[in-house]
Amino acid sequence: MELHDRIERFLSGSPHAVVGASANREKYGNKVLRAYMKSGRQVFPVHPTASEIEGLTGYSTLASLPVSMHGISIITPPEITEQIVEEAGELGIVHLWMQPGAQSARGVAIAKRFGMNLIAGDACLLLAEGLSQPPSTSDLYAEGGF
Repeated sequence: MELHDRIERFLSGSPHAVVGASANREKYGNKVLRAYMKSGRQVFPVHPTASEIEGLTGYSTLASLPVSMHGISIITPPEITEQIVEEAGELGIVHLWMQPGAQSARGVAIAKRFGMNLIAGDACLLLAEGLSQPPSTSDLYAEGGF
């Protein structure tokens, strides 16, 4: 399936979670969260220590979310991404977007094993929504916890 089609499928449903969401508005975890909010999508921030981000209740894990997710955006270091993908697969989450810098070969392999609609590599939600320039790897990750 072409990248455009995978992105369309990812964005066609709701709700979404942002794993690696950050309270720091300069971090891409926060920018991605706000992109979902700006587009009117239902979104849940996931960070191991944040109880609230951008006025939304923060959740420490995917399993602690109050509803099933259509998809998740991941903005974490690759070794954490691998754990998140495994958890997402076990929870039956089908749509997964590894934001630039979050992907790893092992994470991609895990997503394929679960048959997920996977977006990984250079595709960035902020670019897909026309909101930003691509992030640098050092700017990607949330402070603390990830």
